[in-house]
Amino acid sequence: MAAAGAEAAAVASEEEKRLPEGDPESGGDSEDEGDSDSSGDGEDEEKENEAEIQRLEEQLSINAFDYNCHLDLIKLLRQEGELVKLRRARQKMSELFPLTEEIWLDWLKDEIKMASESSEREKVYELFERAVKDYICPEIWLEYAQYSIGGIGQEGGIEKVRSIFERALTAVGLHVTKGTALWEAYREFENAILETAQPAPGSVPSPEQQQMLCSQLEKIHTLFRRQLGIPLLDMEASYAEYEEWSEDPIPETTIKNYKKALQQLEKCKPYEEALLGAETPKLAEYQAYIDFEMKAGDPARIQLIYERALAENCLVPDLWARYNQYLDRQLKVKELVLSAHDRAVRNCPWTVGLWIRYLLAMERHRVDHGIISEMFEKALNAGFIQATDYVEIWQAYLDYLRRRVDFTQDSSKELEELRSAFARAVEYLKQEVEERFSESGDPSCTIMQNWARVEARLCNNMQKARELWDNIMTKGNAKYANMWLEYYNLERAHGDTQHCRKALHRAVQCTSDYPEHVCEVLLTLERIEGTLEDWDAAVQKTENRLARVNEQRAKAAEKEAALAKQEEEKAEQRKQARAEKKASKKAKKTRIGDKRKADDDDDEGEWGQEEAEQPIKRHKGDGDGRLLEEDMEVETGLFGRSGPEKPDRPANQKEKASTSRKDIPKVLHDSSKDNVTVFVSNLSYNMADPEVKLKELFESCGEVAEIRPVFSNKGTFRGYCYVEFKEEKSALQALGLDRKVVEGRPMFVSPCVDKNKNPDFKVFRYSTTLEKHKLFISGLPFSCTKEELEDVCKAHGNVKDIRLVTNRAGKPKGLAYVEYENEAQASQAVLKMDGLTVKEHVIKVAISNPPLRKLPDKPEAGRASQFAVPRQVYGARGKGRTQLSMMPRALQRQNNPVAKAENGMVQNSPATSSETPEEPKKMSNADFAKMLLKK
Repeated sequence: MAAAGAEAAAVASEEEKRLPEGDPESGGDSEDEGDSDSSGDGEDEEKENEAEIQRLEEQLSINAFDYNCHLDLIKLLRQEGELVKLRRARQKMSELFPLTEEIWLDWLKDEIKMASESSEREKVYELFERAVKDYICPEIWLEYAQYSIGGIGQEGGIEKVRSIFERALTAVGLHVTKGTALWEAYREFENAILETAQPAPGSVPSPEQQQMLCSQLEKIHTLFRRQLGIPLLDMEASYAEYEEWSEDPIPETTIKNYKKALQQLEKCKPYEEALLGAETPKLAEYQAYIDFEMKAGDPARIQLIYERALAENCLVPDLWARYNQYLDRQLKVKELVLSAHDRAVRNCPWTVGLWIRYLLAMERHRVDHGIISEMFEKALNAGFIQATDYVEIWQAYLDYLRRRVDFTQDSSKELEELRSAFARAVEYLKQEVEERFSESGDPSCTIMQNWARVEARLCNNMQKARELWDNIMTKGNAKYANMWLEYYNLERAHGDTQHCRKALHRAVQCTSDYPEHVCEVLLTLERIEGTLEDWDAAVQKTENRLARVNEQRAKAAEKEAALAKQEEEKAEQRKQARAEKKASKKAKKTRIGDKRKADDDDDEGEWGQEEAEQPIKRHKGDGDGRLLEEDMEVETGLFGRSGPEKPDRPANQKEKASTSRKDIPKVLHDSSKDNVTVFVSNLSYNMADPEVKLKELFESCGEVAEIRPVFSNKGTFRGYCYVEFKEEKSALQALGLDRKVVEGRPMFVSPCVDKNKNPDFKVFRYSTTLEKHKLFISGLPFSCTKEELEDVCKAHGNVKDIRLVTNRAGKPKGLAYVEYENEAQASQAVLKMDGLTVKEHVIKVAISNPPLRKLPDKPEAGRASQFAVPRQVYGARGKGRTQLSMMPRALQRQNNPVAKAENGMVQNSPATSSETPEEPKKMSNADFAKMLLKK
């Protein structure tokens, strides 16, 4: 209430002080009537700004953690002169995020201008105290010290200034490049006091004055000596200044410390120079500097270099994590540790790991339970980007609550709080998280499992544990054997045999992934503890269940075999059609002779069709493949120098060209020159003079030795070629032309590698792993350009790169990758842009995390047993087509003489067949069924 009253008073005070533009006292009405148009434009701009301010405030009410939105609002309010709203906006932002040096300095300067009375000066002091806690910034400390000098006339003013200077030196006095300014400012202040203490000319100082003069001189001497013992830039100038100022010779101890500091400065200079020449964010340079200071082992200097790195990289979670780990394990100072953790989560609220470390640090330093609970509630509102993050933060908080409980007591307040927290966690994941992410993030119900373990082991409440496991099984986990075995182990340790037997009977009935394993566990239980009736019931139940499972597997195998047979028949038909086509061509050539007629449209159509299909197969894989020697194509530069054939060319010219091509020998590729050669593909088939065109393009990379376009025997360009350079570095530089648009198509440039010798060689220049600073956007209109997408994305952060995904012809696919400077901007962009409408298309935005490519199955005889037990039992429709293996499971099982199931149960192996692998493929579906049922 007191804070609210103070804010209301400040609002009233600011309204009185603020004079709007055009106020009569400012002479705004003295302008001519001719300026009415400009004033009208100003009013329109003011209305636009007010509308934008309202929009930003509404957006912040929806997502208070929108960092860029806070910045835009503060900028607009400062531009409009809305000091009251500006102060409120800065206050709200400072509660959520540590403010940067620039924001703090602007805020402080605005408040300093308005502070005239002593009470208002105290508010500025309080603001300075908040500012120096966010980051260790020399400029803010220097501004703080200089502002405090203005209050020197107040009671205790001098001592207060000295206190601020001493705190500033402790915080940033070791700063190699900026620490000198603070030391000099402190000395200037003491020198000014010394000047005021000097007696008037011609007068004799009293003993009190003489003592004060000596004391003041000693303060300045001490400052010089302290400064000269620290490695700072321009130390030589400070030493020379001390020599000139001091009437006495410099002590040997000071000189020794000065030389030692100079040596240390020489060691630091390479790292400072690297930081000076590096571009933002300078993470590598700062990490090298940190490693250097860690080896030296000075805690103050290690802390300072971490703080310097964080001031420029405040949105890098890993850097905060390393700094906090150092403070937790080495310094262990409560105020310092908790302050760093607090700043970390305020800078990177989307990183769940920082919140978890903060909760642990608070517990470690015995912070009040209410404060820890309040911090946990803030973490829930931080806006994590993955559903699993909420599971992790809940689990960390539940662990903390469990450690507070004294389980020797039957009931306690802490235990009830733990139980209510477990219940709330389960409900929160079901309601809040699942509504936002369409998944709870906890499919295996780990939180409920831990709750059941706590009830069973620590509270001896198996009834509650059974209720929890019953809920777990109803959430889709009853089909997994490992879930039943977890429950069985809990019953085995803390329950009774009756409930163990009941759980295993249910498991046998419900499990679909590894039913054999569950059956084996049930039989083992009955063998050790069961009666004859129990054993008979278990054997009957397991046999019936396994019979149904085998029947389902047999049906699935039949379907697979049928589909595989269909595919084989289709492949055989295609093969036969190709053979017939080839035979018909050969027959035509035999009738006509060695020459084709120029007007043979049918035959020319067949050639055209084959040529159109062949490059598609050849270019699959983005042009990374090598060209193999074929009878229907040659590598020669001769054809490249002649333009493509024109359809209206006379028949005799075509015959001459065809005859001349037959006389030209093939130019085989020299693999010894692969290091100076690049493979160029995806070029237009209609490119005129490809050799000339490509030579002009690649000469910018270095001297070109030869360009070998590849043509068909008709003389048409096949769309790919080899470019050979004189030097290897030119070939490496040519790879930079990959994806360059040439005649409307993206040209693919890749290293020249023999795929026969390196079958796994691939060239893909983009990352296929999770990149938290990069977005994947789908659903874009095909007409959307890179510039239009950049206009949409740059409103949410600094865009480093945009890549529109296209097909081989250069046509857009409606997909794009957008790279931001850091994770913070990317996560904010996801929240804002997902579901956005762009040209009447609703786009989907997510963090870039491409799925892993599934390699084709390569069945081996020695590994066939791995497929004996399917992962799960499928329905009446069997597997989808995309899930099929081309080799029937029955054949894979037959090839292995020893079949061992994945769940550990050994089954009878079929007789080893001496037939060739091709012969089982001729078996009918009935034969497959008989073979499987014999098991």
